[in-house]
Amino acid sequence: MKKVLGCIRRADRDYQLIEPGDHVLVGVSGGKDSLLLLRALRLYQYFSPHPFTLSAATLTLGLTPVDLSPIRALCQELGVAYHVRETEIGKIVFEERREKNPCALCANMRRGALNDLANEIGANKVALGHHRDDVIETFLLSLLFEGRLHTFSAKTYLCRSGVTVIRPMVYLPESHAIHVAKQLALPVVKSPCPANKLTRREDMKALSRHLCTLMPQAKERILSAIAGGGLLDPSGFEDLKKTTEETNCSTPR
Repeated sequence: MKKVLGCIRRADRDYQLIEPGDHVLVGVSGGKDSLLLLRALRLYQYFSPHPFTLSAATLTLGLTPVDLSPIRALCQELGVAYHVRETEIGKIVFEERREKNPCALCANMRRGALNDLANEIGANKVALGHHRDDVIETFLLSLLFEGRLHTFSAKTYLCRSGVTVIRPMVYLPESHAIHVAKQLALPVVKSPCPANKLTRREDMKALSRHLCTLMPQAKERILSAIAGGGLLDPSGFEDLKKTTEETNCSTPR
């Protein structure tokens, strides 16, 4: 956990993710990354340079019923307020609309629902569990499928909702997240999404692994180039355009 907190502190320092009096809502999908982020931010409250309030939220998708009681128990253990928002996003995307590219619509709807919930509970920031490998994979997706240099920012202000999205784990390797999640026995919940593990992102995972066989420090070099090129810089505002994060990030094969 020491390395996790170190990566969060570094990202916070570099991109001013948390400011005095912030109310941070952690989007908890039930996966290892979001659960680890929740646990880490709870610890970070003890030595963060700025005091902040922490809450957690899960969106249901209206698909296969998911047992959220382990997540609720974890939040109770941590002393973090937990909110569950029931939605029909999954049914709309996969059963009603039958989208050829379901991830784009799903991501947009989930983001809107989470931002709405943040506004309802008075949270001004939404924290997502994207780690270093997510940054790199999104960069590769944009490069190869869109022909542009792009990835998501560490901090993004959404002008229409008034919510700021932060990604405190952008410096954390996924391998370390997996290790710590197992070590802490976090209550990981299997994703009910029909497209889970069947997207272009999986191809980018395989590509990045192959690059590391050719150059062991490939991921570190790519992230350094991304950060050095200003792609993680939180400048500018995000509008409702379809971005790489919403579209090609998880485009089904």
